[in-house]
Amino acid sequence: MSQPNQKLNMVSLGCAKALVDSELLLGGLKNAQFEITQEPEDADTIVVNTCGFLDIAREESIETILQAAELKKTGQLKQLVVMGCLSERYPEELAKEIPEVDRFFGSKDIHQVSSFLTGKPFSKDDPLFYRSLLTPSHYAYLKIAEGCDNGCSFCSIPIMRGLQKSRPIDSIMWEAEKLVDQGIKEMLVIAQDSTSYGWDLSPKKYLSDLIKELDTLDIEWIRLHYAHPAHLSLRIINAMAKAKNVCRYLDMPIQHGSDAILKYMRRGLGQDGIRKRINQLREAIPDIRIRTTLIVGYPGETEDEFKQLYDFIEEMAFDRMGVFTYSEEEGTIAEALKDDVPFAVKNERRAEIMDLQANISSEKNNTMIGQTFKVLVDKSGETVSVGRTEYDSPEIDNIVHINSAVPKGDFVDVKIESANEFELIGSPI
Repeated sequence: MSQPNQKLNMVSLGCAKALVDSELLLGGLKNAQFEITQEPEDADTIVVNTCGFLDIAREESIETILQAAELKKTGQLKQLVVMGCLSERYPEELAKEIPEVDRFFGSKDIHQVSSFLTGKPFSKDDPLFYRSLLTPSHYAYLKIAEGCDNGCSFCSIPIMRGLQKSRPIDSIMWEAEKLVDQGIKEMLVIAQDSTSYGWDLSPKKYLSDLIKELDTLDIEWIRLHYAHPAHLSLRIINAMAKAKNVCRYLDMPIQHGSDAILKYMRRGLGQDGIRKRINQLREAIPDIRIRTTLIVGYPGETEDEFKQLYDFIEEMAFDRMGVFTYSEEEGTIAEALKDDVPFAVKNERRAEIMDLQANISSEKNNTMIGQTFKVLVDKSGETVSVGRTEYDSPEIDNIVHINSAVPKGDFVDVKIESANEFELIGSPI
């Protein structure tokens, strides 16, 4: 257990949902008089919030813990605490392999971590901590639910995060208003499946209800992430279309385009169902941009099934895309299947889809040349700046290179002069 006034370094790995957990913990510790340092070498205590999803994320988490553990030998580090999804899944194994860690906590143990570090009792019923943002000051994530009920065959999230637990609308709005008061200009709404938000509440609520409430906020942009195609109702689509502050953007992972693979993945919709949802979105919000995520190399994926995916992506012409190669996750339904698609083939298929998407993106971006768009500035230099349109989420989507120094966090109208696959270039007007 630490004493206040010690220097603490927080390392947050993985998804935006974990980042919010880190921000809540960090805010609580700042309020408890901990001094926060960005330099691990200067810290008396290091907290690592780990990611346990996919091999590459687990490797990064373990490497980060080992680097911190080394500081116990070479630096002034007195205490190392590990939390998050990786330690939720493998606490005993990690404790055995990395004894330098003083305590391991799970992904839902923010209050216990606070109690351990401060020596003060905190219960799960205590209100939200004073959140300390780790994002740039002009945007923040708003987590509306924890966990997931979907049971996709490839996904270990329910194992690490549990079943869905939606937050009441009043609680969400309280936090959202606090963020707006801090000067946030963009709010990114996140959950493992935002489209099933509120189903577990009593009385039942819907994402459309929350959208209507959030749209009353005095904020420029509200961005929705992680919509499940099977749960994207007309009720939600219509609420998005009517909202004045909701970005014309939706992050909707489809995972695949073959009916057989989608069935094996337990996704709830086939190709026709996904196509219908996309067409409904584009009819209701004609200039919407849709981001999706795919998995190639799922066990048993044939050349024909991959071609069905390829052809579907070509037909649907998604605006933004991330592609992953299948990675076996312990404890999932798909773990029982033989991972029979060779690693090289997985990478080849991923490259093919990414090349296709680059061409689609290039064509779409070139149609934007000569037009003027409202841009939110994320980085500012002496002569150039970098920002995003409402059609792009931070760190994962397209960027706008601005041929001028514009203060970070400002909105500016930019006329697009040229473009490539993933960038627009223009000047302020």
